[in-house]
Amino acid sequence: MNRLLCAALIALALAGCHRRAAMPAGLDRPAAGSPVATGARSSPITREAAAAADAAAEARVEPAIDNRDEEPGTTSLERIADLPRDQQLPEGRWKPGVNYDAIVPEQPTTTPPGKVEVLEVFWLGCPHCYAFEPYLRDWLKKKPAYVSFVRVPVMWGPVHRVHAQLFYTLEELGRDDLVEKAFDTIQSSDSLFRITADHRLDEAQTLAAEAAWAKSNGVDPDAFRKTYASSAVAADLQHAQEITLHYQVEGVPFIAVGGKYQSDVGKAGGHTELIELIDSLAASIHDHEHGA
Repeated sequence: MNRLLCAALIALALAGCHRRAAMPAGLDRPAAGSPVATGARSSPITREAAAAADAAAEARVEPAIDNRDEEPGTTSLERIADLPRDQQLPEGRWKPGVNYDAIVPEQPTTTPPGKVEVLEVFWLGCPHCYAFEPYLRDWLKKKPAYVSFVRVPVMWGPVHRVHAQLFYTLEELGRDDLVEKAFDTIQSSDSLFRITADHRLDEAQTLAAEAAWAKSNGVDPDAFRKTYASSAVAADLQHAQEITLHYQVEGVPFIAVGGKYQSDVGKAGGHTELIELIDSLAASIHDHEHGA
């Protein structure tokens, strides 16, 4: 059992945080020189393949391939064409279709007038999200006042769902301070989910592990369990599902600015570069809306 869990954790650590259309049975380490191990480009995920992956996710915990270096395709070109010239960043460092794409259709945001929403879709089990976290937290301390930051956990399959449920439970309990610690714990060998011998997620054992972890961090386990199963958390999970679908999130960390633009670490060229791009896109939207 422990060997199976360790193998699963190793595979998740090595795999990139992208939704996977197909995955061979088992959770073995990628062979040296393979596309997974080298980060080579893989084929785009079709709508049909994504639907098949949804069905498969209900029965199996599946790691994912990192295809962040994938060449922009027809979809990216269509998005550029749909982006009015006056909504593109000035010619220079950031190139539409290379560093950022337009979101088509544009998505509504819940920010008040004068604010620009910056949305991060993430996964507590994603090493790329974990690597980006220090840059994000530093940015949050000095971001422009007009930026409203929102983060939503991705909802691809069973593992993503239980981690999202943990995230929202901590939020509902007013223990946002434990999210960073949950990130640390999940990224370590002591993961907050359990896998059975047939590679299925054991939700009962996972809840028990999460409740025990919460107790060790000063959270009443009964309150944790009650909140975990609450209608408020269920509504949060439904919202996260809608965000994942509406934004067509295929990789995390995924950044959306103002419901208009999307980018990621690969497109921007690095963690620092993505933070700088976020600022540029947010400033562009703010200036455009206020006639600056």
